[in-house]
Amino acid sequence: MRILLTNDDGIHAEGLMVLERIARQLSDDVWVVAPENDQSGFAHSLSLSEPLRVRKVADKHYALRGTPTDCVIMGVRNLMPEPPDLVLSGVNSGSNIADDVTYSGTVAGAMEGTLIGIRSIALSQSYQFHDDGRVVPWRTAESLAPDLLHKLIGTDLPKGVFLNVNFPNCEVEEVEGVEVTSQGKYVHGLWVDERQDGRGLPYYWLRFGKQMNEPVKGTDIHALDARKISVTPMKLDLTAHETRDALAAVLR
Repeated sequence: MRILLTNDDGIHAEGLMVLERIARQLSDDVWVVAPENDQSGFAHSLSLSEPLRVRKVADKHYALRGTPTDCVIMGVRNLMPEPPDLVLSGVNSGSNIADDVTYSGTVAGAMEGTLIGIRSIALSQSYQFHDDGRVVPWRTAESLAPDLLHKLIGTDLPKGVFLNVNFPNCEVEEVEGVEVTSQGKYVHGLWVDERQDGRGLPYYWLRFGKQMNEPVKGTDIHALDARKISVTPMKLDLTAHETRDALAAVLR
């Protein structure tokens, strides 16, 4: 099995090193094509106005000045001698659940692999903040992902479906199992924070301030809250099929 790895945190991210160790328990034919710099929040974007510049880091390891989507395309269409059998994107520093999946470059890497026709899985590890910054329990994803991936790789998926896997913010021994989930919903909390530079001119930061209602059972939010691994099947078809007939009736 040939595996292509990418991420959105960049070529030097610890989560990518974790993912490579995971992948090497599945195959010895592992390729890495990851962004040169952090591409968090770039979602499923393409670099259309800038050239793609690639740097060989090591054998089968490449850094690309581009987005996760660019990385998958470059890996499959240009760098690899044959397309991979599997695309793994991650392991992201932080969960990608609920509305976050629409912004996530990690999820986008799996989306692009699926568009090309390759089985694809996004992986993310929840974390918490302490006074000295993020504390990410990488050992949880690294220890539990290989066995989980063995099972997921052997599962039939419909065309256009990929998997979004999130590991809970706890140690391996505290994980309460695996749950197949649906996408949850946050109370949207993005806002604009206005500040001033040294000359008194305004500049702005987008800030996250997620507010959550009581987590709905069966969702990715609820699973992580219960210290379970969340596996969410996601599809590329964004059509609201349940609304088509009603809309068609109005427009007759």
